[in-house]
Amino acid sequence: MAETDRPNDGVRRPEPPLPDESGLTLEEYLAMQRAISHRTRFRILRTLVANDELSAADLKAAVDVEAHNFHYHLDELVDVGLVDKRQRRTADSQGFYTYYRPTAMGRGILEHGVEELMRREREFDDTYA
Repeated sequence: MAETDRPNDGVRRPEPPLPDESGLTLEEYLAMQRAISHRTRFRILRTLVANDELSAADLKAAVDVEAHNFHYHLDELVDVGLVDKRQRRTADSQGFYTYYRPTAMGRGILEHGVEELMRREREFDDTYA
């Protein structure tokens, strides 16, 4: 018997994960989750949320990651929409600077995703320790 031919055995199917009018696709949400699941990208996003906006140099120093790895991970966060990138339009004596800041989605995923799970873990540990 093919899987589609099986009689309904009372297993409930979950509701669709997103409303029809969602601004993002399920694939885009999952890409954001994959991006933040890497330790370095998680640290980069947390540092940006704590500081609102940082230059690439200040962010790299705060996260303490090798330059080639840092830009790879930062670009991943930008590509999936968790971080915004902007450049100063006019140079000063130190040249042009690129600044990064978390998007609203980046803040939301951090606050209501991974960090919420961590808070619950601490509460559970406090309750049963």
